[in-house]
Amino acid sequence: MAATLEREQLRQRSDYTHKFNAKTGRHGWLRLTPAYSVKIVEELIVGHAQAKRIFDPFCGTGTTALSAAYHGHEGVTTDINPFLVWLAQAKTAHYTPKQIVATRKACNSVLDLVRRRSIEPVLAPPIHNIDRWWNPQSLDFLRFLRAAILEVTKERSVERTLLLIAFCRSLIELSNAAFNHQSMSFKDDRELGIASKIDRACVFAEDVKFVLSGASENPVGESQVIFGDSRNPAKAVEGPFDLVITSPPYANRMSYIRELRPYMYWLGFLINGRDAGELDWAAIGGTWGIATSRLADWKRSSGHFKSIHLAGALDEIAHADNKNGVVLANYVAKYFDDMWAHFQCLTPVLARGAELHYIVGNSTFYGSLVSTERLYAEMLKGLGFSKVECRAIRKRNSKKELVEFDVVARW
Repeated sequence: MAATLEREQLRQRSDYTHKFNAKTGRHGWLRLTPAYSVKIVEELIVGHAQAKRIFDPFCGTGTTALSAAYHGHEGVTTDINPFLVWLAQAKTAHYTPKQIVATRKACNSVLDLVRRRSIEPVLAPPIHNIDRWWNPQSLDFLRFLRAAILEVTKERSVERTLLLIAFCRSLIELSNAAFNHQSMSFKDDRELGIASKIDRACVFAEDVKFVLSGASENPVGESQVIFGDSRNPAKAVEGPFDLVITSPPYANRMSYIRELRPYMYWLGFLINGRDAGELDWAAIGGTWGIATSRLADWKRSSGHFKSIHLAGALDEIAHADNKNGVVLANYVAKYFDDMWAHFQCLTPVLARGAELHYIVGNSTFYGSLVSTERLYAEMLKGLGFSKVECRAIRKRNSKKELVEFDVVARW
């Protein structure tokens, strides 16, 4: 009887998750979060119906906080990147029918200004090699569009926020960037020829329609998106939390600032390359610009995370047949020292019995495997967490050794 009941509960959870994910909603406002990540978060939240307060210390695009709110929980999340805080706050906000109508009208006024060219366009953002990103026609359209949004809407208004979300979608759709690989590339000449014939005003109008469709579906629960450093969660949020679901940066030298820079430059969150480097240095796992150069002189503190497995990996990377071995070894060491600081400061905001789920992948550097999930487990056990385990979720790419894990623990 118990087994039959459990199967029925699992079926209902699967049905609900499928229906939820079939409606892209606000999760798709900016396509920065893979669909499988949304599915994992959804299944974890549905499987923990008793959790009242859910915490995500690495906000990203706000997937956990939004999913928690949709399921009637209170979702709280933090991030050190002001653009991601802005985006997640917009995604988790409640919108009234009156605000939806007002935004639709504002969109019409914006496009009218753009068509008549009766406004001074904004300057193009100082993105390096901007001509690779947008052809002259698309860049011209985006400059007028950005200026029109500023002209028609008031600062910090709902209308401006929603139109800027749609603007972010359009600027990527109209770009020459291609995201069909693990790393970003640019479209070939044939693809560019097709893209040049697109109706740009129609693209923006459809993006506004998509955003407003998601905005009209308000979560039943509440959420908070707070600017804060994940290395000291207790300074930014108040516990206790029953459940932690998060996906921290991976130890793979992927710069999130690099991936986000088109949005951040166009919206004014970044002014120049140095700002980008400073923000990446402040974030865990950042390696953009000056963040890389600073790693050469970086030294571990006396309270750094001590592990035989990590020490072995660092030694292999540092002595690899590559001139950047020492710098990359420092990068990996800093990454885990930062995560160690995070885990140490996490416990004050946890309720007794709280469950943790950290979605993270392992990495390789010059053939040396860095088992991130194993090192997370070591940290959690060392801090007194129980029932620690690493559950393999999926292969990350064609390299068989690269796997994504759910690192689970109980406080």
